[in-house]
Amino acid sequence: MIFITQCDSPALWQTYLPDPASITMEGILIFNKHLLFLLTVIVLFVGWLLFYTIYYFIEYNNKFSSKFVHSKELEIVWTSIPALILLILSTPSFTLLYAMDEISEPELTLKILGHQWFWSYEISEFNSCQKQDQSLKYVCYMMVLDGLPTTKQGYFRLLETNKRVILPTNTHLRLLVSAADVLHSWTIPSFGLKVDACPGRLNQVNLFIKRIGVFFGQCSEICGVNHGFMPIVIVSLPTTQFHHYIMTKLELN
Repeated sequence: MIFITQCDSPALWQTYLPDPASITMEGILIFNKHLLFLLTVIVLFVGWLLFYTIYYFIEYNNKFSSKFVHSKELEIVWTSIPALILLILSTPSFTLLYAMDEISEPELTLKILGHQWFWSYEISEFNSCQKQDQSLKYVCYMMVLDGLPTTKQGYFRLLETNKRVILPTNTHLRLLVSAADVLHSWTIPSFGLKVDACPGRLNQVNLFIKRIGVFFGQCSEICGVNHGFMPIVIVSLPTTQFHHYIMTKLELN
């Protein structure tokens, strides 16, 4: 069986959001489109109003000064309309915010630990034919292109790691994020996730990946001199292939 994977990496001169790969990012993208439409209407209306006022009330076109200096009705209107717009925007905004914080029953837990300057991962509680409660651990460093074989020099600069984290699609995942030294931030734009990694504190977030692909991210919290060299690479596979990969790794180890 052949699967076509999408590589969700930054593009040259990119001005748009990445294609959504999770339910959270889909909600963020839809809300962004609605908000952008409303902002466009407001900007056009305010621009037209300013042009109309300047053009028709300039002293060259209007020789008579207006005695209009105060109006309670007008003040009520221009105060009520922005308040109503903000109220309309708050409904989908809070709905999305609470949906992102909703806790579901996870089928898999991924533990993420930030270090200066790399990430370590652990997927635990696996049972194989040999042992019970096994865990699979990753330590992911940024891959330096210097010295690589010619066949492996097609990677993305400053985004590729020595190991890619494998996760299943269509599965409720729980991410537990923390740090070992200083503040970090685990961020994947295609998932709509940005989770702070704080030393001594465990942050939890839910993830539901809807499609297969290769997803890139980076640390989004200034954490030292090599802050810009902490990439994140996630590969999402169908559930069957993921379990086959995990069991093969556990059996071989």
